[in-house]
Amino acid sequence: MEMINRPINRHQAYHAHVYFDQDSLAFASELCHQAGEKFGLKVGRVHEKCVGPHTQWSCQIIFNHKAFDAFIPWLDEQRGELNVLVHALSGNAIDDHTNYAYWLGDPVELNMDAFLD
Repeated sequence: MEMINRPINRHQAYHAHVYFDQDSLAFASELCHQAGEKFGLKVGRVHEKCVGPHTQWSCQIIFNHKAFDAFIPWLDEQRGELNVLVHALSGNAIDDHTNYAYWLGDPVELNMDAFLD
């Protein structure tokens, strides 16, 4: 059985990428909006296409280590069946999406070729 890396608050800044599909679009959009409102976080666009390394539709939430301890348990409780990638913002995109990648739900395959020049 594969070990899933659960989020740990050991970095200064993070992205959470909430993954969804056409059937869960409305739920995911509302979840991201609520996260922004409740925690005062910056929420990116709700992408109804694959963007960057993300192989599913997604919405990005930006937060820091100060918000982590309140936000991550809330997100995990509220996400329903959605899978969420939580990764550090270390300045190295490849490390962020591999070594510093954590999951709420099941891991989603990423397209790491998106980071190649």
